[in-house]
Amino acid sequence: MELVLPQFGLFFWSVILFLSIFLVLNKFAWPKIIQGIQEREKSIEHALQTAELARDEMKKLEASNSKLLEEARLERDQVIKEARAIGEKIVNEAKEKASLEVAHMTSTARMQIEAEKMAAITELKNEVGKLSISIAEKILRRELENPGEQEAVVGRLVNEMNLN
Repeated sequence: MELVLPQFGLFFWSVILFLSIFLVLNKFAWPKIIQGIQEREKSIEHALQTAELARDEMKKLEASNSKLLEEARLERDQVIKEARAIGEKIVNEAKEKASLEVAHMTSTARMQIEAEKMAAITELKNEVGKLSISIAEKILRRELENPGEQEAVVGRLVNEMNLN
């Protein structure tokens, strides 16, 4: 139980030692410790201010990025709209060109058909004429084979000439 009860000598030297350590620490260590704490506090405050500035800058950058993104979207939509308009214009021009080409080809084909029709009619007339001459020649040869018939035909022709 003696260990639990304080003795005067031990108490006295403990207090003296405590006060001497306190005075030495107060003289040499406390100013440096307080200075270190103050520097640390200033460093933390500076870091907080820097973080706040960085946060504000990030907000500005986000706003700027949002604005740029919106502008890019608008520009993309405009480009797509222009591309569609150009595409439609090209398609319409191609349709018009095709229509003109078809009309030209149709008129050319009709003209060729008409020309071929006229050529066929002319050829048919020529063939009919040739056939008529051939038939007339055969009929005349048959009729004019004997001399009596020849005289009768010549007489008929002369009478028809006189009448006309």
